[in-house]
Amino acid sequence: MNGRLQLRVSPGAARSAVVGRHGDAWKLRVAAPPTDGRANAAVVALLASTLGVPERDVEIVSGHGSRDKIVALTGIDNDEIERRLAERAARKDSE
Repeated sequence: MNGRLQLRVSPGAARSAVVGRHGDAWKLRVAAPPTDGRANAAVVALLASTLGVPERDVEIVSGHGSRDKIVALTGIDNDEIERRLAERAARKDSE
């Protein structure tokens, strides 16, 4: 049970959050700056927390130096990933 996820990441935000859809990708904001891999680490931590998987099961496989990233996830399938991200984005909208 593995999934892949396209992301559009905005580093240096006021707070980290799942924003919603950005075309075929999910848009995330992370508070960490895009230096020394800190934004990438924040992306991994946010996804692990949101999806309920260990950080070791979240791997950025493409786009380490870009806002557009592809992430591989172990232990969760694409349908469940989509459901949990949509649920988190909807909760953010109601806050």
